Amino acid sequence: MLGAATAELQELDTARLDAEVLLGMVLEVGREYCYAHAEAQVPAAAAADFWRLITRRRDGFPVAYLTGRREFWSLDLTVNQFTLIPRPETEQLVEVTLDLTRPHHAPELLELGTGSGAVSLALARERPDARITATDLCRHALDLAQHNAVRFGIGNVSFMVSDWYAALGARRFDVILSNPPYVDEQCPALWQTPLRHEPRLALDGGRGGLEGVSRIIAGARRHLRADAYLLLEHGFDQGESVRRLLRQQGFTEVETRLDAGGQERISSGRWQ
Repeated sequence: MLGAATAELQELDTARLDAEVLLGMVLEVGREYCYAHAEAQVPAAAAADFWRLITRRRDGFPVAYLTGRREFWSLDLTVNQFTLIPRPETEQLVEVTLDLTRPHHAPELLELGTGSGAVSLALARERPDARITATDLCRHALDLAQHNAVRFGIGNVSFMVSDWYAALGARRFDVILSNPPYVDEQCPALWQTPLRHEPRLALDGGRGGLEGVSRIIAGARRHLRADAYLLLEHGFDQGESVRRLLRQQGFTEVETRLDAGGQERISSGRWQ
């Protein structure tokens, strides 16, 4: 069965892996079992469920949405179509935030656009002394983020519905961080597999992909303490534009960090 499913998914680079993951989900066993028992008989009902999943995967539906799971920072997160699927490169946003807050005791952090809660929950797990506020415009996304927090027993993150800073009043933070929508609204990839299955709200950054980024940078000064930082994930070709926007708003120590592939990925600035 795994061989036939792999052939069905042959246009995908991860064909065999995807087939093993989906069969494991249907049989409620690990991938290792599927690999070791590749020719084992599968009950008819489970086989029917498996082939339905394979068909959806062949049509470009992401594995994370089919399984409802995605690992991020060693957290086995629940995900669904109301949230962006957490990417490995976004773990760098967690790493940089941890580095910058190392000197602080009980830092107050704000994540804008939390989605599944991946970044905030990873930070909360690493810094149980931190007080983290995680916002999102989508109520369904926040429901999922709260569900993940309960699953992991994390209690130092508070969630709120907010259009960027709208619901925050005069609150100020030691670090504001975000992985905002940054895909250009005209980019064909938004309508193609696999992005077409993910929420447009979490991807579409408007003209040039920087509308959300610009709003976050412009509003940050009203919500940052002295010597606080703003961190933004962005596209590989947007680093120069993001640095310019940060400097125009008065940020200092502006810099961009490269991801594991050598692409510009995380830009930051210090507010004085």
